[in-house]
Amino acid sequence: MRRFWAVFVARNLEFFRDRSTLIFNLIMPVFLIFGFAFAFPAGGGTTYKIGVVGAVPAAGTSSAAAAVGDVALLHYEHVSQVPYEGLEKPLDRLAHHQLDMVVDLGSGEYYVNEASTNGYFLERMLRSEGSSPLAKRTVTGAAIRYVDWFIPGMIGINILFGSLSGVGFVIVRYRRNGVLKRFKATPLRAIEFAGAQVLSRFFIVAFFSALVFLGTDLFLHFRMAGSWLLLVLVNAMAIICMISLGLVFSSRIKSEEVAGGLMNLITWPMMILSGVFFSLEGTPQFMRSLSKIFPITHYVEASRAIMLDGAGLAAVSGNLAVLGAMTAAFLLAAAALFKWE
Repeated sequence: MRRFWAVFVARNLEFFRDRSTLIFNLIMPVFLIFGFAFAFPAGGGTTYKIGVVGAVPAAGTSSAAAAVGDVALLHYEHVSQVPYEGLEKPLDRLAHHQLDMVVDLGSGEYYVNEASTNGYFLERMLRSEGSSPLAKRTVTGAAIRYVDWFIPGMIGINILFGSLSGVGFVIVRYRRNGVLKRFKATPLRAIEFAGAQVLSRFFIVAFFSALVFLGTDLFLHFRMAGSWLLLVLVNAMAIICMISLGLVFSSRIKSEEVAGGLMNLITWPMMILSGVFFSLEGTPQFMRSLSKIFPITHYVEASRAIMLDGAGLAAVSGNLAVLGAMTAAFLLAAAALFKWE
C-alpha cells in the first residue's frame, strides 16, 4: 500500500505542477459549458425552423410597407428564423425537411412541404392569426435521414483524430524518447522525415475512413446524390490538411500530456462548432463565422453538399480552396517551428 500511495501522490503532484496541462484541463470544460449555453439557450432552444428571405420588421410594426413582414408567427417563442438571400437554398432544405417553412417577404409567399409534420402545424398557427397576407406555395420531397446527414461529420471526426493522434503523438513520443535526437545524427533531413510521416498517415487514415464508410454503407445505404470522385478528392484534401495541422502542434512539444491537452483544445471546439453533430443554421451569426476557421467545417460542408445535394466541383471549390490554403500554411508553420530535440 505504501508503494501504491507513493506512486499515487507522485502522479498527482506531477499533474498539478505541470501548469500547461492544468490550464488545458481548466479551460476546456469552461469553454464547453459556455459554448453549449450560447448555442442552446434556456427553455430548450427552438422547436421550429423557418427560412426567411428578406428583412423581418420588429414585432408590432404598423407601417404599410411592413404589412407583409409583420407576421406574428415569425416572432413566436420556440420559432427560429434562418435568414437567406435567395429562395433556391431554403427551398432545397425545405424539400429535405431541414426547414419547416420558408417565408418570402419580398413576394409575400410562404412555402411548406406537404409531407412535413412541423410544416403542417406551422401552417395551422399561421392561419390561426386570422387573415394572413402571405400566399401559400407547396414543395415536395422526402426527408433526409439523420444518419445521411451525420455520416460526413463522423468521417470528419475519424480523419481529425486519426491525423492528429497518428502524427502528433508519435512525433512527440519520438522526441521525448530521444528517437528524433538519434535521427538528427543521421543523414536524414527533416523534410524527409516529415514527408514519410505524412505519406504513411495519409495511407492509414484514408484506408480506414474508406473502410468505415463503405462497410456501414452496405447496411445503411447512404444517400449519394453527387460524384464519388469529387467526394474522394474532398476527403484527400481534408486528410492532408489535418495531418499538416498535426505536424504543427507536434513540432516543438516534448511532453505527451501537454500534447494530449493541446489536442483536446484543438479537437473539441472543432467538433462542437463545425456542424458535426447539429446544424449551425439558426445559431448566432458569430458562431457560424467562427466555425469557418476550422478545416473540418469546410470538409463537412463540402461532403454534405456532394452527398445530399449533388453539388459539383464549382459548388465546393471554395471549401477546397480553403483546405488547400490551410494545408500550405500549416506545412510552412511546421517547417519553421520543427525541432529535433
